[in-house]
Amino acid sequence: MPELAWGQNQGYVLVAQGEDLAEAERLNQQAFQLYQEGKYSEAIPLAEKALAIRQRILGQEHPDVATSLNNLAALYESQGRYEEAEPLYRQALEMRRRILEPEHPDVATSLNNLAALYESQGRYEEAEPLYRQALQMYQRILGQEHPHVATSLNNLAGLYRSQGRYEEAEPLFRQALEMWKRTLGQQHPDVATSLNDLAGLYRIQGRYEEAESLYRQALEMMRRLLGQEHPSIASSLNNLALLYNSQGRYEEAESLYRQALEMMRRLLGQEHPSIASSLNNLALLYNSQGRYEEAEPLYRQALEMRRRILGQEHPSVASSLNNLAFLYNSQGRYEEAEPLYRQALEMRRRILGQEHPSVASSLNNLAFLYERQGRYEEVEPLYRQALEMRRRILGQQHPDIAASLNNLAVLYKSQGRYEEAEPLYHQALEMRRRILGQEHPDVATSLNNLALLYESQGRYEEAEPLLRQALEMRRRLLGQQHPDVAASLNDLAGLYWSQGRYEEAEPLLRQALEMRRRLLGQQHPDVAASLNNLTVLYWSQGKISLAIANFTQGLAIQEANLVYNTFAGFERQKRDYLKTLSGTTNAPISLHLNYVPNNPEAANLAFTTILQRKGRVLSFFANSLQNLRQSVEPEDQKLLNKLTTAYSQLANLIHNRPEELPLEQYKAQVASLETEVKELEGELSERNKRFRQEFQTPNRESIQELIPANTALLEFAKYQPFNPQTQEWAQPHYAVYILTPQGEPQGIDLGEAETIEKAIKQFRVALGSPKTSQKQYQQSARNLDKLVMEPVRKLLGDSKQILLAPQAALNLIPFEALVDEEERFLVENYAFTYLTSGRDLLKLTNANPSQEPPLIIANPNFEVPAEIASLDNTMVTRGEEVKRLPSRVIRDISQIPSPSLPGTKEEAEAIGEKLGVIPLMNRQATEAAIKNSNSPKILHIATHGFFKSSFKSELEEQTYQDNPLLLSGLVLAGFRKEQSGSNEDGILTAQEVSALDLVGTKLVVLSACDTGLGKLDTGEGLYSLRRALVIAGAESQLISLWKVEDNATKELMIAYYDKLLANQGRSEALRQTQLEMLNSEEYAHPYYWAAFIPSGDWRAMDNG
Repeated sequence: MPELAWGQNQGYVLVAQGEDLAEAERLNQQAFQLYQEGKYSEAIPLAEKALAIRQRILGQEHPDVATSLNNLAALYESQGRYEEAEPLYRQALEMRRRILEPEHPDVATSLNNLAALYESQGRYEEAEPLYRQALQMYQRILGQEHPHVATSLNNLAGLYRSQGRYEEAEPLFRQALEMWKRTLGQQHPDVATSLNDLAGLYRIQGRYEEAESLYRQALEMMRRLLGQEHPSIASSLNNLALLYNSQGRYEEAESLYRQALEMMRRLLGQEHPSIASSLNNLALLYNSQGRYEEAEPLYRQALEMRRRILGQEHPSVASSLNNLAFLYNSQGRYEEAEPLYRQALEMRRRILGQEHPSVASSLNNLAFLYERQGRYEEVEPLYRQALEMRRRILGQQHPDIAASLNNLAVLYKSQGRYEEAEPLYHQALEMRRRILGQEHPDVATSLNNLALLYESQGRYEEAEPLLRQALEMRRRLLGQQHPDVAASLNDLAGLYWSQGRYEEAEPLLRQALEMRRRLLGQQHPDVAASLNNLTVLYWSQGKISLAIANFTQGLAIQEANLVYNTFAGFERQKRDYLKTLSGTTNAPISLHLNYVPNNPEAANLAFTTILQRKGRVLSFFANSLQNLRQSVEPEDQKLLNKLTTAYSQLANLIHNRPEELPLEQYKAQVASLETEVKELEGELSERNKRFRQEFQTPNRESIQELIPANTALLEFAKYQPFNPQTQEWAQPHYAVYILTPQGEPQGIDLGEAETIEKAIKQFRVALGSPKTSQKQYQQSARNLDKLVMEPVRKLLGDSKQILLAPQAALNLIPFEALVDEEERFLVENYAFTYLTSGRDLLKLTNANPSQEPPLIIANPNFEVPAEIASLDNTMVTRGEEVKRLPSRVIRDISQIPSPSLPGTKEEAEAIGEKLGVIPLMNRQATEAAIKNSNSPKILHIATHGFFKSSFKSELEEQTYQDNPLLLSGLVLAGFRKEQSGSNEDGILTAQEVSALDLVGTKLVVLSACDTGLGKLDTGEGLYSLRRALVIAGAESQLISLWKVEDNATKELMIAYYDKLLANQGRSEALRQTQLEMLNSEEYAHPYYWAAFIPSGDWRAMDNG
């Protein structure tokens, strides 16, 4: 820390000061008070004004002017404005040298302050000679024994500590401590500070017992000298908590961190840099414990407070960004972590320069993130840059260099580059031993990592003694109870497991499990990992009952964490988090189907896991939006309005880019809107925490009781089989679980996904054109049926009503059009309804009333040239006509005309007459008409639909990755903005649809093409208009899987509504209509009748 002198220079006190100098002194003292309160931005203008007054009255050369320059520089330094601070420190130094004697304490003070600035910037080679000059000058002027000499010794020791020169640092810290004791007495705040500094060195070296003793001495001394309430006591509590955190003594650490935080708030107010640091430290503790939901708001508070107090550009702000990114990385929220890591890196480069230890740390962290994402080509250059920078700044021997060598070795190991990894592991180990001593947690980590490398190479005899050494060292240094000790036990068990030494592995895994439970709590992810490791051990031994028991517990913990973590962040983040659990989604299915297919416990576990994880994000957003729509709180409605507006603005910008807008400005606007959407979705998650109890975790029993008689739920899954003995994953398979109103779920492995998906592709091609011959489409339908439904029929019994929950590519087919062994379409014997997963049945118990009569939107006026609109002799499809309109779904869709759909006018008029409403057509068939509706009983939209399946740029691809519901939508009136006279662009994307209020809407019919298509996500299903309608709250949907012919669709829709009004079920009405078309001469081809599928509530609307 720089030394400041906020009063006037004692050697130059004026006997009669003028009013201006008195004002300067008052400003100076006021600035000092604000400095102590951490209000740097308020202090700076006062210090600047005081400096100007003194320069005007005292001239440019005066000791008090030098003091003011020094103080202003210190304030700039506190804000991280190092480039502004340095010239002021230099001016103060040179002025003092000119005015005062060459050997003067104030000159030494200036040297010290300039050295401290260089140290902050990582300019260690420049800092050291200045610290030495200051020390020697103090010794010459003040003698060998003086508090200022002790301060200089302490500062030089701190520099050596930063450089990893621990052997040189310790004697200086000790000299400073003893000198303070002699000159100030045994009991003095500076003595307590010195004890703290020496303890900090011991903590870094892993000398925890010695560190604790000194920290405690310092704390007790400060309490005696300063009372129970003082900022220095809060700092001491914080330091002791940091030690306990390092030792895994989390409960003790948390108590001290909280005491420190509350004391600082009482003493310093709610806004102070020290409070931000306390919040940050408490968040780090929670992060270590896996208490991510508690850590995130504290990290965010610390970040925002630092921004308010220190400004947008400050090293502490960069540290907060880095820490928040680390949290996201820990949670698998990689998309959120990366921009924060990048911001921290760039900020550090701007403030600290291109060469600084913190810049090297940022490079290292970014590399670690990429490594977890499998972006190996980007990882290695960053690790190497960090290593080389550390070598240049810190020298060849430093703990951070050992860490870089270790990280590079871990990368090489993961890539199978064992020969390159081994020498780096050895170098890291030897360096840590030299710098940190033979006994240090980092040395234990190096031993452990080297052992894991040997294990990967099958060098078991070399691996075992290293794992044992690491374990014993961790026990000695960290105590018998520490997360790292548990990790060592786990790793040693893994070695025994690899050698088939199961009896030796089991007790170690159990010890690790129990230790993690005690230290980290029952619900920590590492506890789940231990249970899952025990599962695989028992599984590989054929001890299935034990495997299932442990797996059940492990999956329950993951489910509990999943419940909590879904209440944080935006949609993409939730998907990323679920992907980190893919292994434990696949494994229970594999355990059941590949190893114990007749075990009912295994079947229940696999089925429950699918039920809980499939479509999880969809379920969360549907429930969240419904909660807010039904809320009476103004803030909830305000949030919904903001989210709806942001969705619309983003959709308009993506699909209708302004021609005059330069590319860079366009990119910036897209990025800004994407950030706004993410923040609003995050706020949506946050506001739903109060409804947490209402978010049901489904199980088999809760779903089974909702399945009607003579009905079967078919829960499909795409999974990877797992071999527990080799720990290898096979190529993906499809599976299905059948659940009827009574009995256990029954599972079937349907075979390799590649084979099934090839058959799906052939089936879709055959059905996608009315020109396909009967033999061709029946053969493709029969081939696919053999793979996915023939094995199922044997288990259906009397069930004729089928609730289908497809996954992956199975979302793209109408099961009704499959052909059975008797050459009959399945629609002839079964009634199908489509669900996202069986958990959808839970929503059927909460019916809501409609708010408005039916709304029919049809035959929009697209403002096309007359010659294109006249298509009397053309088969018009309700979607992009492949040859005529190949590019209508690209970004500038608004620039391309679409043919009108004459059938939709007749369709809408006929249905409107049946429902007793007037359709909105032509110019009235607008986005606004749909968005302004409030839960109409029926929403029927007859127009063009689109699905965008390719991207033109990286910007587009990234946007659609984050917002996949932008890929599909409907085209409505005035979609050429310049003709519509409104702020809407005529493109209603699925993302915009998801923000509609359709809670209470009994049925949505999308009488358009491709409305069932979307981006596939294995765990979440299809990101399509159907998904959007579920999120919006619609009870049931009728959607299409391919481009549909206009007149056939009109006939189907009119017949469908006749049956609906006759009180047939929503799915049965479609089935009967399809059977009529199948038995007709004109529409017997499945191209005409099979494109539409029903999803959601299948019952009659009067009964729903």
